[in-house]
Amino acid sequence: MKRTALVTGAAHGLGAMAARRLAAAAWDVVAVDVDELGLAKTAQRSPNTHTRVCDVTDPDAVAQVLAMAGTVHRVVHTASVTPTGPVLAQPLGEVEDALRTNVLGTVNVVRATLPGMLERRAGELFLCPDASGPPQSPSAAAVAAYTDALWAEHGGRGVKLRCVHAQAGTPHGLVLDAMDRSLARPAPDLHVRVRPARRPLLAALARR
Repeated sequence: MKRTALVTGAAHGLGAMAARRLAAAAWDVVAVDVDELGLAKTAQRSPNTHTRVCDVTDPDAVAQVLAMAGTVHRVVHTASVTPTGPVLAQPLGEVEDALRTNVLGTVNVVRATLPGMLERRAGELFLCPDASGPPQSPSAAAVAAYTDALWAEHGGRGVKLRCVHAQAGTPHGLVLDAMDRSLARPAPDLHVRVRPARRPLLAALARR
């Protein structure tokens, strides 16, 4: 059976590693980002990775990607941005951009993918609001609350929903490992909290 994964923010960082790991595990990967060159690097030597330039803040663009992808079995949503500097000093335009990308972008991806999963009573949906910033950021907190609201309305209908919180400096490999392990936890255990490895050897292995 063909398994399809949608990975957002797949041009760099956690999203890029998630896309490569899923492709290596024989998933059919749809990798999306606004960075076309970064997507091309992610998809190198992965014939089962299909790239699409997509701004997750545009619901129509997200819907077009899903129409192309067909049935999606796993979503790894890492597309995010973070304003620079202390909270009170962040330029208003950067704050608005972060809220639009991190919160409304998440809403767009969920609305495009979750209804189909609920209808099939199967699927895995990972929301990673910390991919580009600290887990205490306002937008990350909003996504965490959104995850709780989704579960309150749709929990127990076969979809595995997880919100991933990673401390700054945590190797991406450790985050992905924690995400995979979380699938074996009880369904209402929504939040995956990942801390950097204490031992340097584990951190080095996770980067491979």
